[in-house]
Amino acid sequence: MRAAVLHSDAGGKLDLRDDVTTVNPGPDQVKIRIRATGVCHSDLSVLSGGLPTTDSALVVGHEGAGEIVEVGERVTAVRPGDHVLVNWIPACGQCAECHNGEAQLCMAFMADLFANPRFRLGDVPAFGMAGTGTWAEEMVVPWQAAITIPPDVPFAHAALLSCGIATGVGAVFNTARVRPGSSVAVIGLGGVGLAAVQGARIAGASTILGVDPAEAKHPVAARLGATATVVPDDLEKLKDELTGGRGFDYVIEAVGRAATIRRAWEITRRGGDVIVVGAGGPDDIVGISAYELLFASRNIKPSVYGGCDFHRDLPVLLSLYRGGKLDIESLISARIGFDDLNDAVAALRRGEALRQVVLFD
Repeated sequence: MRAAVLHSDAGGKLDLRDDVTTVNPGPDQVKIRIRATGVCHSDLSVLSGGLPTTDSALVVGHEGAGEIVEVGERVTAVRPGDHVLVNWIPACGQCAECHNGEAQLCMAFMADLFANPRFRLGDVPAFGMAGTGTWAEEMVVPWQAAITIPPDVPFAHAALLSCGIATGVGAVFNTARVRPGSSVAVIGLGGVGLAAVQGARIAGASTILGVDPAEAKHPVAARLGATATVVPDDLEKLKDELTGGRGFDYVIEAVGRAATIRRAWEITRRGGDVIVVGAGGPDDIVGISAYELLFASRNIKPSVYGGCDFHRDLPVLLSLYRGGKLDIESLISARIGFDDLNDAVAALRRGEALRQVVLFD
């Protein structure tokens, strides 16, 4: 099958192959034929070395949707032919985090996902990004990672629901819990940031500021609910105009860099919330003094996967989508083929793309 492979010595360039195979599903695993997969900024972070990963060959991609083609002997929750999206943090439903309503923090499968290869390049084992590897025509995951979706939802839209939409909207609903009439700023207007803009609009925020250096993204943000947009150089002035110098109630950082987290901190009001959604590198340290932390009295809240439990949140997202309140199509800047992946990564590096979606035939 075709798969996009990253080798440790490739300098971030993908090896687009057609000779990759998957392992056979174990008794509690399923094989998914991927029909659509997104090109996400987290994928770019893996390619550039910003996010740590294995030194072995790696099949990239973590945001996808497809159909079940094979199930293990103990699997009863899904069956061949079911349409599913990929949950890259599968929840066991049994651990303390799951029982505490924090399925996004479940670690039950993490060790296995990163320790056991699910692909092979001939006789060479290969791992999948975040235990998945959606830039491949097929992949094997625990059955808990396959979340069923209605068959009428297009795979391109379902792929975005599996990560970008869930993360951005979830950050607003689950982590920030944005209140009607409040003020929100979103730093970074990629797929996740634009989903957060929509979430803030749906939540009833009265002021929604979109921040991004790429001005081509500003009209999209305005169409999706931003009441104002700005480039970073003009952010401080517009913050004062919009909030009377007080700062925003909520600032959602969807970039994943210490500098933008620091900027988010600076434009948040006292007592307000900084929601960190972007996945940053382990050596990128945010500089906030102990004095500031106490006396500025702002709250820093990480939002892993938007705090989503798909069994709880997917029906809500689908209801908003079907009701026309959640616009997924506007987030898709291009539908591309597998052979276009290296060009898609280059476009993402240049800041020219929102969400590019690979469609497998």
